[in-house]
Amino acid sequence: MKSVRNWVVVVIISLFFGAIGGYVGAQVVTPSEQALIKEFYAVENAVHVSPHSLRKKMTSSITDFVLVDLRSQEEYEKEHIVGAVNIPAYKDKDTSDYGAVNRIVGAFANLSKHKEIIVYCYSIPCMTGRKVGKLLAEHDIYVKSLGIGWNEWRYFWTLWNHEHEWNQTAVEEYVVSGSEPGVPKLSEGGGACVVGQFGC
Repeated sequence: MKSVRNWVVVVIISLFFGAIGGYVGAQVVTPSEQALIKEFYAVENAVHVSPHSLRKKMTSSITDFVLVDLRSQEEYEKEHIVGAVNIPAYKDKDTSDYGAVNRIVGAFANLSKHKEIIVYCYSIPCMTGRKVGKLLAEHDIYVKSLGIGWNEWRYFWTLWNHEHEWNQTAVEEYVVSGSEPGVPKLSEGGGACVVGQFGC
């Protein structure tokens, strides 16, 4: 009888300390709303690249980045952002090729290790860039994502450009056809945005 009572006491004490430990652990693991907001913006700034800053770099001969078009080779050759190379995540415009892990990882591994790698795909909500970015991160290759996709760059120029830039810039100067990346047209001003921490 005494051993049963001792066993019950041990169970009650274990439950008590387990409950306290669980409560304390939950408090430590659950971040505050402010911490979540801070983390969200840190991630956003680490991953997304502003199309304005990219355009400024393109027209100012700044070459500290490699822009990668993830669409199919067929779509890339029809038209792409000037200066972009093609590492397709699609076999054709209707068929994804995410299973070609060795090919995709190998192609990215061959890009410059000293330049920021920026990917873009079809549109802002497109998951291709996110899926390829995750795949690459699993292989210790880290890429950034252009804040817009091909559709916004090519067909909605005024959607993401500042209103005063609509007549100063023309999308035709920032797209090219063919199998080669193409070379951006240089300009004296390079656009209205300032490159840097608080640039657009």
